[in-house]
Formats: sequence, structure tokens, C-alpha cells
Amino acid sequence: MRDLDVLIIGAGAAGLMCAIEAAKRGRRTLVIDHAKKPAEKIRISGGGRCNFTNLHCRPQNFLSQNPRFCISALKRYTQHDFLALVDRHRIGWHEKTLGQLFCNDSARDIIDLLLSELDKAGAALKLETSVTGLSKPDDRFSVETNHETIRARSLVIATGGPSIPKMGATGFGYDVAKRFGLNVVPPRPALVPLTFSDANKALCAKLAGVSVDAVVSFQKTLFREGLLFTHRGLSGPSILQISSYWQEGKPITVNLAPEQDAFETLRAARTETPKQDLKTALAAFLPKRLADELAAEFKLTGRLADCSDKVLRRAGDLINRWQLVPAGTEGYRTAEVTLGGVDTKDLSSRTFEAAKVPGLHFIGEVVDVTGHLGGFNFQWAWSSGHAAGQAV
Repeated sequence: MRDLDVLIIGAGAAGLMCAIEAAKRGRRTLVIDHAKKPAEKIRISGGGRCNFTNLHCRPQNFLSQNPRFCISALKRYTQHDFLALVDRHRIGWHEKTLGQLFCNDSARDIIDLLLSELDKAGAALKLETSVTGLSKPDDRFSVETNHETIRARSLVIATGGPSIPKMGATGFGYDVAKRFGLNVVPPRPALVPLTFSDANKALCAKLAGVSVDAVVSFQKTLFREGLLFTHRGLSGPSILQISSYWQEGKPITVNLAPEQDAFETLRAARTETPKQDLKTALAAFLPKRLADELAAEFKLTGRLADCSDKVLRRAGDLINRWQLVPAGTEGYRTAEVTLGGVDTKDLSSRTFEAAKVPGLHFIGEVVDVTGHLGGFNFQWAWSSGHAAGQAV
């Protein structure tokens, strides 16, 4: 039997950060994970270059039933703190759009940074270790694994959510929370492509591979980023963002030409080039393939001179206010993160400790805090892991 101060289950971004901070404070710390390698979600993130944080990170970039919960951790360990750590390790990085920071070379650089800091702090890492039993018989936790039984004063759950199951992701953290009497906000896939089952599915399939800059909105929330047509529906950054807000059975609104009032532009074109075909005029706003398919699907044909204001308005609404009702999402298979999780009402926003169970902490994606696309979820991992590491 091994006796520890801190046992962390989950060797991802949050778990490793927590272990580093706990070990720095002299705590006997071990991280275990059932996977063969640590931080696999880091490795595949950002196209293999890891979008490790965002320069504009703020509480408004996160969804939770308690929007204020994330404030404390984000304030105490900021994007600038993690960037300073990246710079100390001399990792090259660059900024893409909207404050997103990526490694110049490889996501492996971030993993190596974390493992180096882990080793320097004196924490241990044990992989291919599965939990077979978990209890708290006294003031310490008892965790049975396929290798040994571990006793620890503090237990940190950093196992993430069930998104990307091919990486070994499961709902283990939710099961632990429920076992100890904590509430779990029902999880669902987030930052995920949307799918269709009606005529729009066939239309999207015809347009698979076409991308446009678009504003996609749901109720009062909107995002302006790229939109991509797929064989099953819609994807791209703007769609992934809105998927975290979309509610089943309700429409999203897509503006395919955010810079233009399509109706007014078409009316002006009717005066200036009356012999032009409406389908050709649509190509002034959209990629030709998209213009052609929309014109055919919605019967937008004929010369501009023969098109009434009603027809032009219908075309304008299609371009600027296209409403579609998704059938669903692609699910956890392609979801980048999980919405929902361990209810923040049951956790301390400063230490991430469960109010009902002294010594039990939940951090990272397993908690009901979900960031926007663009490095925010990694920053939540760094901030929440750092906060718990200062407390255990």
C-alpha cells in the first residue's frame, strides 16, 4: 500500500498542472491515468500544434450554470502566467485570429513542458493504471488500482468528460461525484458539428467542402468565424461555437454575407444590370458553387429585371438570415469538449474542493465550466489545476 498526500486521477492538462503545483509545495504527489501516454488530448489539439491559451481570456468566454464560478481561478492564474511559463521553456508560439496562441512546432512541446515541470517539482506519474475501487473509510481516501492500493489525504479528479471517446475519455469523474453525493449537471457534447435529417442534409452534402465567413446566431448569442459544409451538416468554428448554446428543436440563423445587405444590393443590381440572372447575382456574395446550389434548391432563377421585390427579399433573407433547424450534433465522437459536469454549487470556487467531502477536488473539463473555442478550455485547465494545486 502506498501512502500519499495527493493522488490525482487524470494525466491531462488540468491534472498535470495540479500535480506540479502540489509537489512544489512539498506534497507527496502522484498522478495516475489509464492511458499509455499522458496528455493525449493536448497532443491532438489545434491540428497538432495545441491552441494552448487565448490572449483575450475572460469569464465571459465560459458557460456554466454559475457564470461567476470561474472568475476566481482565472484571475489567480491568467493566460499571461501560462504564456510566461511557455516562454521560460523557450517554446516558439504565434497568434492566430482572435487571440488564439499556438505552438510554432508541435503540441508535444507543451506536453514536454508539463512533464519537465512535473519532474522538477518531484511529483510522480504512473500510466496504464486503472481505478478498480474508490472509498473514503476514514480521513483518507483509499483507491484500488490494477497495480496497488493507494491511500491519500487529498484526491483530485481530473479525468475530463466523455468527448473524443477514441482517446479513452469516459464519464468516470461524474460517477465519482455521484458516489459521494455531488450533483452532476447533465453533460452533452459541445464545440461539435451540427447535423441535419431533412432536405438540408442533402443540400449540405452537395456543398461538402465549401467554406465561407459567416455570422451564426442562436437567440441572442452570435459568432462570426468560418463555416464549413459537410456531408452530414455544418461545421467550422462558427458552428462549433454556437453548438454550445443551441437547444434541440430550435433554429439557428446563418448570415452568409455579414458585410452586405443582400436585399438592397440585389435591388441596386436589378437597376444597374437588369439582364443579369439572379443566380449570377448571388455569386457576388457567395462562392459560385454555393450560389448555384442555393439558387437551385430555393428556385431563385430568372433575370433580375423579372424579379419582384418579394423574390429579391426572399433571396436576401436566405443570404443574411437563413434559418435552419439541426436534427442534432455529431456527438461525443467529434465534440472537442463536454458541456455540463460536476455542479459548481457543490464546489469551492477557490479550492475546487467538494463542500460535502473534505479532501475531494474536481478540476478541468469534468466541472460544469466550458470555454469557447480558441484556447479557453486549456486556460481553464491551467487555472483550475493551479488553484487546486495550491489547496491540496
